[in-house]
Amino acid sequence: MSEFDHDQKVTPIQVPKRLDTEETQMVLEDIKALLKKYEDTESHLHHSEGSIEQEPLDKSLLKQQYDTELANYLLPLHPADIAYILESLPHEERLHVWELVNSKYDGDILLEVDDWVREDLIAAMNHADLLAATETLDADELADLAPDLPAEVVAEVQKGLTERERTQLLAAMGYREGSVGAMMDFEMVRVRDDITLEVVLRYLRRLEYMPDHTDQIFIIDRQEHLLGVLSLADLLINDPETNVSQLMKTEFFSLTPEEDDTVATSAFERYDLVSAPVVDEENRLIGRVTINAVVDVMQEDSQEQDLARAGLAEEDTFASVEQAVRNRTPWLLINLCTASTASYIASLFESTVDQIVILAFLMSIVAGIGGNSGNQTLTLVIRAMAMKRINIKSTLSMLKREAIVTVCVGLTGSILASLFAWLVSGSYKIAIVMVVAMICNMLIGALLGVIIPIVRHHFNKDPAVGSSVLLTFATDALGFFIFLGLSSLFLLS
Repeated sequence: MSEFDHDQKVTPIQVPKRLDTEETQMVLEDIKALLKKYEDTESHLHHSEGSIEQEPLDKSLLKQQYDTELANYLLPLHPADIAYILESLPHEERLHVWELVNSKYDGDILLEVDDWVREDLIAAMNHADLLAATETLDADELADLAPDLPAEVVAEVQKGLTERERTQLLAAMGYREGSVGAMMDFEMVRVRDDITLEVVLRYLRRLEYMPDHTDQIFIIDRQEHLLGVLSLADLLINDPETNVSQLMKTEFFSLTPEEDDTVATSAFERYDLVSAPVVDEENRLIGRVTINAVVDVMQEDSQEQDLARAGLAEEDTFASVEQAVRNRTPWLLINLCTASTASYIASLFESTVDQIVILAFLMSIVAGIGGNSGNQTLTLVIRAMAMKRINIKSTLSMLKREAIVTVCVGLTGSILASLFAWLVSGSYKIAIVMVVAMICNMLIGALLGVIIPIVRHHFNKDPAVGSSVLLTFATDALGFFIFLGLSSLFLLS
């Protein structure tokens, strides 16, 4: 009997419990309640009358009791759920809970938490704890943590790696952020094309574990050039005596490490991929991208765009007041300047508003509708740019399309607005001015919604950052100018 044929007793792997959203919220609330209960009890002990010698003992026993209860809450949880809990707690409570987490999950949790929480946790760890947390991580995972780790920790971790792992780590750290190389991993199953399916199956049975999200096996030659892929389904349902070269697919999707990660996210969405190989310029297999990495990138990009549209950078929800002020002040000051400019433009038509007071109420409608129209276009363009569907060469066609759409939509909206203006003012002239001003301002908003992100991208700026602030300024200022200017020309002449 060969070494591949004998029966082996398999011990089930104990996997940390995964919670659904509702269960995670319940655990989080329990932890918050326990922390609050400990804080209230400690405060009561501090102010209670009693022996001065006894109080420290009471506090020590109390802390030990609550810490044990907290640790029991955390022990069965999956690292991703613990990461969520840590992100949902203020600084002091976060560090308290972090001290009670099972240390064998430290590395996995550091990979799961957002950057701002990771920095907070790493700052609270000593050299030995950091080494223990990183020693079990793969090269691609270490590369993700390396920018936040002290240089001496990274250097010491490298000493414990094999030559191949060290090369992979240095390569992964060398790829720019936002590239395929920065998101790929090195764990994959590779076989030669001149063997049978039976040999492949025997090889797989000898592995200690299968890399996560393995849906296909990569076929390479002696120089590690990628020749094709073999799906696990084909491996399992075909005759074991069949040669790999007969079943492997030579037409497949692959990525290069220098490409933007948006190329990968777009391809995974379009082709419903689970994994994809990454090859160098000589078609040598160097890694793979998996669906979990793609989902992480898509989620991060979405969060960054949401913050960027409001002129914000990533920030700890429980950051100090000083840090929050530094983060939010710049674009708020810009917004203040733009709002002041819009108000100044409105003040130039003070005499017009004095004579026709109703204009003061109607001009906000013109500005608001223009801003809303522009933000719709802005959102569509930023998303299309992120998916690589448009670029600066397609600006003209986008402008034409948005102009036509805006006029069609604007006619319907402006007619309704003009009816409202006529009802409240009793003047058909004001209603006509309302129609013209609204359509003009909506066109301005739509056109700027295309131009602003494309221009910012052309100058290597994030298209989403502050675009909404700039657009609102333009539609407010020009909306006031067009509406009040037309009113001065046609209503006071």
